[in-house]
Amino acid sequence: MVDRQRPRRSCLAVPGSSPKMLDKARGLAADQVFLDLEDACAPLAKPEARKNIVAVLNEGGWGGKTRVVRVNDWTTEWTYRDVVEVVEGAGANLDCLMLPKVQTAEQVHALDMLLTQVEKTMGLEVGRIGIEAQIENARGLVNVDAIAAASPRIETIIFGPADFMASINMKSLVVGEQPPGYDVGDAYHYILMRILMAARAHDVQAIDGPYLQIRDVDGFRRVAGRSAALGFDGKWCLHPGQIEVCNEVFSPRQEDYDHAENILDAYDWFTSEAGGKRGAAMLGDEMIDEASRKMALVISGKGRAAGMTRTDRWTPPED
Repeated sequence: MVDRQRPRRSCLAVPGSSPKMLDKARGLAADQVFLDLEDACAPLAKPEARKNIVAVLNEGGWGGKTRVVRVNDWTTEWTYRDVVEVVEGAGANLDCLMLPKVQTAEQVHALDMLLTQVEKTMGLEVGRIGIEAQIENARGLVNVDAIAAASPRIETIIFGPADFMASINMKSLVVGEQPPGYDVGDAYHYILMRILMAARAHDVQAIDGPYLQIRDVDGFRRVAGRSAALGFDGKWCLHPGQIEVCNEVFSPRQEDYDHAENILDAYDWFTSEAGGKRGAAMLGDEMIDEASRKMALVISGKGRAAGMTRTDRWTPPED
């Protein structure tokens, strides 16, 4: 009942304690906005932040953005009030809850159960509100397969690099860059691939976490390009200046999108009666087959989700 195909190229973090930032976020070009009750909210500000979030969700004006609230993790005293107040107050205008620091499938089960109780109480459609699970420590990564399969509400698995780096004693204070002394390969490659494999095995999205050097746009582009190349669906943005780059990096290049659509058109024709019912055929100098079609579906799907339009169109050969 949830939507696991929502565009999430850019996922903008907005503190729930700042009405000004909450209001501004509605007009920005991020695919997803998550209103934060966790790290971006001081403990004393959390009760008022819940009220701010309920108000801004109900005011509307979000366009086609995915509307998410990040609640606090289950080890705190705030989680149940976050869920109850936000979903009771604005559940009809909420797409997902983000659960941070997920370590076990049971923590997802608990959120699912609480959500179901609130939905039933409020007369909301049961199961419509999705869950985004954030992996932020070694235990969560070890259990990521079970977490990804823990609930039909799961829409995304998210990498939370700062807490993760601390949890494994990584020798670095710079979130998003390679740790000092690590000069071969990518220190985060295993973590990213582990999350990606779990996400794809369970048909959910994979989202990369933040890059804290918010004024270093070139650095953000470089790091985002790595996770995009692996197959991640999007990345967090901590500043409006990162959104445009994020949308660009996690969208196909125009020539790749055109080529993917042309592969799909050509393969459909060549496998048809008119095209000779061929299982493999030539598209220009390239041989295409069923595997080509599957790869093209990935690129065309990302392009369509990004609202891209074709600039080149394949036509069947004349007899």
